[in-house]
Amino acid sequence: MLRKLFRKRDYNFDFMKIRKIGFGIAIALIIASISSFVVRGLNFGIDFQGGILVEVSTTKEVDIAKLRKDLNGLKDLSIQSAGLEGNIFLIQAQPEKDQTGAQVVEQIKSILGSDFKYERVEVIGPTIGEELKKNSLLASILALLAIAIYIWFRFEWPFAVGCLISLAFTLIVVLGLFSAFYWEFDMVVVAGVLSLAGYACNDTIVTYDRVRENLKKHRAKSTDAILNQGINETLSRTILTGVSTLVMIFVLIIMGGTTLRGFSLSLFFGILFGTFASIFVAVPLLRYFDIKILADDTAGTYKPKE
Repeated sequence: MLRKLFRKRDYNFDFMKIRKIGFGIAIALIIASISSFVVRGLNFGIDFQGGILVEVSTTKEVDIAKLRKDLNGLKDLSIQSAGLEGNIFLIQAQPEKDQTGAQVVEQIKSILGSDFKYERVEVIGPTIGEELKKNSLLASILALLAIAIYIWFRFEWPFAVGCLISLAFTLIVVLGLFSAFYWEFDMVVVAGVLSLAGYACNDTIVTYDRVRENLKKHRAKSTDAILNQGINETLSRTILTGVSTLVMIFVLIIMGGTTLRGFSLSLFFGILFGTFASIFVAVPLLRYFDIKILADDTAGTYKPKE
């Protein structure tokens, strides 16, 4: 059974028949994600909003409830347990108006005493946080613009439109999950999202290449048949690549600790929804363009049918 599932070109599913269901799910997820943005927003980490992050470790058994009580006087206090043995803690806080970040760090050290070892101390001011937020947004826009330009030259514009819509869906839904579950959004997550953009585009481009080949090989077939064939012929590759990648990322979620959790979660769910978008969004969208003209288009330029 498993051998048949992963065998190359062993599928004959009619994806075009259920395309409206796929579109409906995609639209519902986008609406839910945007609604979460409006209502909850993103839980920005100290990279973007500024603050203090102190990572401490200890060889002694620690009651996290008592630790919270001891540090209760700090503004916007957040304590997370990290490490497999639960002996590493991430402490986040914000300075008061009349305090500096260094003063808050000294306050934490004076409360915890000598029982803890300070592995990492980060102090980021609000000005730097805002600058990082703007730079991250600019970097993301430039990266997506570069991808768009590549796809535009690599394929005819109907393919570029389908790929970009599919990519936009994937990114919106992943960010929507971070908003809905209020997972911390920091620079590491931005790196994960940008990595995801490249993976999602690559997955779609592989299927698009097969569709374009079949347009010239099987000119007598209907558009739906060609699109179904393109998806089915690359489906085993999509499943094998996606599953093997998800397994490794799942291990990273479990073993990578708090620092890499946001990066791992963005890739894990991004690959899931990116695969869905490649099959049920990117390729079915081509159905609404006159792509069969590409079979005779030796110049590589697409002109819509009048």
